[in-house]
Amino acid sequence: MFQPRSGLEVLPTYSVEEISWPIRLDANESPYDMPPAVKAKVVETLSSLQFNRYPELTAHSLKTTIAAGFGLKAANVLVGNGSSEILEKLCYAFGGAGRSIVYPSPSFSMYKIYAKLADSKPVPVALNEDYTLDADALLEAAKQAEASVILLCNPNNPTGGVLPPEQIEYIVANTQSLVVIDEAYHEFYGKTSVDLLGKYQNVAIARTFSKAYGLASARIGFLLTSESIAQTLGKVILPYCVNALTLATAEIVYNMRQEYAAGIAENSRERIRMAAALSALDGITVYPSQTNFLLIKSDTISEIIEKLSAKGIGIRDFSKVPGLINCIRSGVGTPAENNAVLEALTL
Repeated sequence: MFQPRSGLEVLPTYSVEEISWPIRLDANESPYDMPPAVKAKVVETLSSLQFNRYPELTAHSLKTTIAAGFGLKAANVLVGNGSSEILEKLCYAFGGAGRSIVYPSPSFSMYKIYAKLADSKPVPVALNEDYTLDADALLEAAKQAEASVILLCNPNNPTGGVLPPEQIEYIVANTQSLVVIDEAYHEFYGKTSVDLLGKYQNVAIARTFSKAYGLASARIGFLLTSESIAQTLGKVILPYCVNALTLATAEIVYNMRQEYAAGIAENSRERIRMAAALSALDGITVYPSQTNFLLIKSDTISEIIEKLSAKGIGIRDFSKVPGLINCIRSGVGTPAENNAVLEALTL
């Protein structure tokens, strides 16, 4: 008699409320559609695509384009079905039975699940009360666990905070573990650890097109790393894992990424405006953020959620999650959407 694999019964399913909110601030998506010039190029390109043919097996064209942007070779780039798939495959390739994967907590909720699916032991290391990281505590946990992988989300989701470049290098330089830096929100922060690739062999950097470039529906991300790590990951990535439509679209977006600069800048200005306005409200704490979202805490968080819901505004409720008690995460929307949030909370 067939049975599910042991351990799956205790794993949660990744889920969010599938509600068609008039104002959607619950998934850290870009509030902006594709810039007109980019969309025109995408439509033109896809109209001539041969839908009966498989996509490039190795996504060589996109990898070459991305590599050129970083002064790397195509062999240093791996493309996947969202950066989430790449992170999962990293756990498969470098985790496994009897191995441990270390990460700060709270952070991206899927890190624990990816570790467990890889038959690895997840080792969360609690952030400080202000959501900063004690690098020495992380390194000690990795040493004690003999961790094969350390996952660092920078900027961190859902807290919004950052690890300074020198802190990341300190971690990389003082561990034998593979250090994976998840830079999903890099474009809002501006700083990166890409320069570490030329200095250390135990570094991999994940990026996504889902956030700043608004391709959440297309599901594509990439990894920058050494040739040997990329080759190892290639053994666990499924053939043709990214479809031809997405590959073509992503290459156009990357080549025309300057078209997104104005939207990214506006989003950052709105984040600063919203953080100041929300912090001025009684009983609300807004944590520092270098992303396209804000982590908000209040002893009356259930009332805040109700007020926003009544106005058709969807946010991510973390209020009962350990380490995030009384917190919600709200994406930064358009100026009009953000005004609606402030209006809902000040009426």
